[in-house]
Amino acid sequence: MKKLTILFAFLLVVGFSTNAFAQANVTATASTTATIVTPLGISKTVDMNFGNVATNGVAGTVVLTPAGTRTSTGGVTLPATAGSPAAASFAVTGLGTYTYAITLPASPITLAGTTAGVTAGTFTSTPSGTGALTGGAQTLLVGATLNLPASTVAGSYTNVNSLAVTVCYN
Repeated sequence: MKKLTILFAFLLVVGFSTNAFAQANVTATASTTATIVTPLGISKTVDMNFGNVATNGVAGTVVLTPAGTRTSTGGVTLPATAGSPAAASFAVTGLGTYTYAITLPASPITLAGTTAGVTAGTFTSTPSGTGALTGGAQTLLVGATLNLPASTVAGSYTNVNSLAVTVCYN
């Protein structure tokens, strides 16, 4: 019986000691940081202007490139007295050399005047799609195609809905 009591005592000690050597929960910690960067900004510096355009009663277009040059199609001509054609220009500002995405209007914008149906669409830009800041700034130029119906009469035409250009950090 003495051997049995010693064996039982031994088993109790061994049983409790394995629990004592079981792995305890361990914890590690990490730092949490954030860097808030200068917000990306955009402001218009020059309005888009297709300049003086003549039409002969046939539908046509005027393509104004981001560089400010114009070409015409259909019944539209560009008189020698050009007016003040200019691509829209925007100042984009932000942090250092960050890149940003450019979103131009997907749908044509309506120009109100004497004739209905005059629109500007097929917008293009320089840079195109993605811009890259240099020293926290870049100029964004936007051109478009002016669509003139055959019935267009002389007059001044101005956009009804805005030419909205959106920029967002990549």
